[in-house]
Amino acid sequence: MSNALVAPHFQSPEQAREWLEKLRWPEGPVCSHCGTIGRAYALKKPGWYRCAEKECRKDFTVTTGTVMERSHIPLNKWLMAFYLLNASKKGMSAHQLHRALRLDYKSAWFMCHRIREAMRAGNLGPLGGGGMIVEADETYYGPVDKPLPRSRGRVPKPTKGGRSGPANKRPIVALVERGGNVRTFHVPVATKAEVSKIVRENISSESRLHTDESNLYPDIGATFQGHSTVKHTAGEYVRYDDGEIVHTNSAEGYFSIFKRGMRGVYQHCKEKHLHRYLAEFDHRYNHRVALGYSDIDRTLAAIKGIEGKRLMYRQPD
Repeated sequence: MSNALVAPHFQSPEQAREWLEKLRWPEGPVCSHCGTIGRAYALKKPGWYRCAEKECRKDFTVTTGTVMERSHIPLNKWLMAFYLLNASKKGMSAHQLHRALRLDYKSAWFMCHRIREAMRAGNLGPLGGGGMIVEADETYYGPVDKPLPRSRGRVPKPTKGGRSGPANKRPIVALVERGGNVRTFHVPVATKAEVSKIVRENISSESRLHTDESNLYPDIGATFQGHSTVKHTAGEYVRYDDGEIVHTNSAEGYFSIFKRGMRGVYQHCKEKHLHRYLAEFDHRYNHRVALGYSDIDRTLAAIKGIEGKRLMYRQPD
């Protein structure tokens, strides 16, 4: 990490801007308003361009229309923050970032959320395919912001041996392509209808579905090429079935990384922000070393996702 942090684009805002322009505009400036390539000229103020198209004629910079638009934080600090969040396996807290980059805490906190927004993947096709295995599992993390009303003086009984479960906790559904990518969803309630909809819309029907013995999956599992289960309550975690290894260990492994990061690094997360933290852990998992990505590759993938994801601290009236 120390060798990477001496790169020129981390040293000054000007070098950072030039580096980002080469990354985002390999064929010349691209107008963020009309999308015209190479039809802009530089203004006197460094980094500013004006579109030469008659119908447009608007000014823009390399950060216009991105998560970094109108930010007063120097661009080299932005790039360093992108690298630090991508190079840390379980994330980096806003407190640590504000100390490392010498920013005030509110700026560091908002910066982290905008970087997570850049990490959020979009326009995704279905997971799996012919001959591929996709694991589906759900977990519960953290108390909900608005607990459900008690029924007859009791909260719903937790599952999984009484140690955890849906008793006023936040449900998370994970779909993991065996040896591939993960896709997670924070849902209000993990009902059969809600989980079935997520599975149906995000997994190719030609895939083989692996789950635990939860009653959420039998009906939707019947629509796939095959559906195999492991019975965790009986102490079964891996089963060999006609040459196929049946388990949900990939999904469990993802949940393990996520919960260790949330408890050990972030410690507290409001429910309305949970989907962005999930996007951050999804991004790092989908660009992990096992798939051939380095810390630099992971950072570049996040930076390429900054476009069209403006996130404001307060919504305008």
